[in-house]
Amino acid sequence: MPLSVEEIRSNYLRVQEEIHRTALKCGRNPAEVRIVVVSKSQPVEVIKAAIQAGIHCFGENYPEEAAEKINALHGVEDVEWHMIGHLQSRKAKLVAAHFDWMHSVDSVRIAEKLERLLEEQKKYLRVLLEFNVGGEESKYGWLARERDRWPELITEIEQIQAFSHLQICGLMTMPPLTSTLQEAQGFFRQLRLLRDFLQAKLPHLNLTELSMGTSADFPAAIMEGATLVRIGQAILGPRDYQKGRTYD
Repeated sequence: MPLSVEEIRSNYLRVQEEIHRTALKCGRNPAEVRIVVVSKSQPVEVIKAAIQAGIHCFGENYPEEAAEKINALHGVEDVEWHMIGHLQSRKAKLVAAHFDWMHSVDSVRIAEKLERLLEEQKKYLRVLLEFNVGGEESKYGWLARERDRWPELITEIEQIQAFSHLQICGLMTMPPLTSTLQEAQGFFRQLRLLRDFLQAKLPHLNLTELSMGTSADFPAAIMEGATLVRIGQAILGPRDYQKGRTYD
């Protein structure tokens, strides 16, 4: 049974409070951290309830599913949509048409496709570059486990930087499943250090955003500088169905 507006609001406030405590604990301003409420596999009715509860930032994994929801909510103001899952090239048109943010740009090829589509539509898209900090073969993103290979990343990032309709805002990662917050924190630290390296090498970029952390590990992500945390079921409740662990 879907959660009520009051239940969603209570969950949201509880997560916000934990973010507030964690940020203060590590000397950060809590206002630097935003929640992307992951609404994948949730029906439109749940998203409407979430909007009534005061939530306006949603993350989706599947472009077709998201497009249906976004169209159903046409006319609702102040709602921001984030694409947080891996994007197949043939579905790029949906992202260019419907989303405000793209967290998971993982190749020059997909960036080129988005650039062409955005230029046609006279639109702009804020993007994050996805990095595989754990070295897992099953994960998407540029491999970034070995620090001595970080300089090799610069050429392709410069190519994306040249695209006028994509605004690179920061980095994203989905670390390996780990048993402890301490292990997760190590992967989040790796992304933060990579961001610092790239910012120094590419000073014309403004890499202010770090999208990392989910319901299971967001306190560790905040301690390492996360500005966008992706939280779904802890706020909206169980989903209609499961497609395996993805980006929340």
